[in-house]
Amino acid sequence: MRLTSRLLAALLVAALQACATPPVNAPTTIAAAPVEQRAPVTILISIDGFKPDYLTRGVTPHLNALAAAGISASMRPSFPTITFPNHYTLVTGLRPDRHGIVGNRIEDAGRPGQVFTMATDDPFWWAQAEPIWVTAEKAGIRTATMFWPGSNVSFDGVRPHDWQQFAQAVSSGQRVDAIIDWLRRPAATRPQLLTLYFDVVDSAGHQFGPDDPRTTAVVGQVDEQIGRLRAALADLGQSANLVIVADHGMAAISPDRVIRIDRMLPPASFTAIADGPYAGITPSAGQEEVVARALLKPHDHLTCWRKGAIPARLHYGHNPRVPPIVCLAATGWLALTREPSADHPPRGGAHGFDPMAPEMAALFIASGPGIKAAGKIAQFDNVDVAPLLRDLIGLPAGQGLDGDDAPFRAALVR
Repeated sequence: MRLTSRLLAALLVAALQACATPPVNAPTTIAAAPVEQRAPVTILISIDGFKPDYLTRGVTPHLNALAAAGISASMRPSFPTITFPNHYTLVTGLRPDRHGIVGNRIEDAGRPGQVFTMATDDPFWWAQAEPIWVTAEKAGIRTATMFWPGSNVSFDGVRPHDWQQFAQAVSSGQRVDAIIDWLRRPAATRPQLLTLYFDVVDSAGHQFGPDDPRTTAVVGQVDEQIGRLRAALADLGQSANLVIVADHGMAAISPDRVIRIDRMLPPASFTAIADGPYAGITPSAGQEEVVARALLKPHDHLTCWRKGAIPARLHYGHNPRVPPIVCLAATGWLALTREPSADHPPRGGAHGFDPMAPEMAALFIASGPGIKAAGKIAQFDNVDVAPLLRDLIGLPAGQGLDGDDAPFRAALVR
């Protein structure tokens, strides 16, 4: 039978359709979603009170691995070697004498009758220097701070895009979780510079002393949280430059190593804004010479200076907030201006001593895509950390800072 051309064409179309239709049970191929190429972030992590030699106690595999993959050093803190002055130095690149947070307690003639404490977020006290998260936000770099002294303060309306008010009850694990949650965001709202703060090593050092096994155990607990953070970053495919620092070290103290300044002076002749490893003394009106004669002469384990005569190596004494007389105890001794509390006798550990003392040295590790594996580097001053952070997040070098990135240049990936 002869097929017409029209029937032949129809049969050809049907055959082609049959060939193109997959069998009923044939698997369906779905195109894989593209994997996001995440830009590196920078995370500044403070482990308050972490001495460099804590890395040698066999409980810090994650921190040691980061040090091996990048750079590490024993870092010199700024004077006074206490928490708020040094945390603000780390993010401003200025020494306490210049950024204005000259102690954990401060008086200022511009605010008579008021005292700055570690709970103060009035911008007046913080405004002598701009922290890096404000500089970054002004440059369009999104920031988030999981606790850092000063990070809850408004600078002419500028704060980190995300920040948390410090609460000691927030556990170390919850703090890490906050960082991870911020980094799960879409690229448009994901922070590029983050801070993370742990206080438990410092608390253990104060309570038990730096050489106590209980302090070592807490060091290990923080290292586990660093491991959790590293694992979460890997799961997210998020590369990160981790800059891990401490604000100061810790020295053992004892009730047998106490100097009583209040026994050298008439009670009404002075007030003290700080005491302990160092003391800040303001003579009462008309008592300046009485106080000077008693304090400025030689003492065992204690040296006192008028603020204008403090040794230049301490870079301290020009800011008007520095008390008129500053006394520094020998490492391990305390200069007290009152009877110690029976509930808190002077034992365990303390900081605030000479920044040159080995006991005051602070942890420094930097590791990530912006850092070469260069191993241990020479000791440097903590004013150099802020310039390093600027390099890592793409800010220009700061003008008029007390530090620079010279200690790290050979290790930076350009």
